[in-house]
Amino acid sequence: MKPGIHPAYGPVVFRDKAGDFAFLTRSTLSSDHTIEWEDGHTYPVVDVEISSASHPFYTGTARVLDTAGRVERFERRYSRFEGR
Repeated sequence: MKPGIHPAYGPVVFRDKAGDFAFLTRSTLSSDHTIEWEDGHTYPVVDVEISSASHPFYTGTARVLDTAGRVERFERRYSRFEGR
């Protein structure tokens, strides 16, 4: 690797405020805001809007859409153009 062209890679806390959830990982992102983690060290914190703690797919609150009705309506509407 060439020296001096790669961003700094270090520990960062990603915090989901909507889900009241945070996790420590390594990333090239950085922030001016810091947080004291469970191990007693201070790390930069990046606030995110959606994580696995608040996303509807992972929390089980996702709504199921009725796609069968949409497909039938599409086929009815455009079935007259089939032979062209």
